[in-house]
Amino acid sequence: MTMKELEETAGQLLMAKHQTIACAESCTGGLLTSRLTDVPGSSAYVMGSVVSYTNPVKERLVGVNPTTIAAHTEVSAETAGEMAEGIRQLIGTDLGVGITGLAGPGGGTKERPVGVVFIAVAGSRGTKVCENHFHGNRMAIKQQSAEMALQMIIEYLSGGSF
Repeated sequence: MTMKELEETAGQLLMAKHQTIACAESCTGGLLTSRLTDVPGSSAYVMGSVVSYTNPVKERLVGVNPTTIAAHTEVSAETAGEMAEGIRQLIGTDLGVGITGLAGPGGGTKERPVGVVFIAVAGSRGTKVCENHFHGNRMAIKQQSAEMALQMIIEYLSGGSF
């Protein structure tokens, strides 16, 4: 699928299944939400998003437990999962997506190098979190992260394993 086809496919599935979606994005800075809303008629299923770029915003607005960040850091499967679940609850949608990672060029460590991105999709069938290792410059990592999130949304809506 081309890039445009991913958001169109996700939108068609959301419409067909009468599902709504909300996003909590950190390292993508709202790119996933932008891509979803590039589709005409997306206001029928995209209910809102929060760019939770800092830990206080992750905690106060999206509902990530401070102990989760203390124990696992903000770039972790646990944080991404709580972001997805928190935004779903906050906005009251069928699906919630959480994205957190390191887009670079700085900030990486040996344990968590630049390009590590955790993406979570939460819905009535549970929460799935995927650890990704993307490569390239900051924009490339953001693009790859949004692409993977769209693929995960499509997989969830298509009845994929969760």
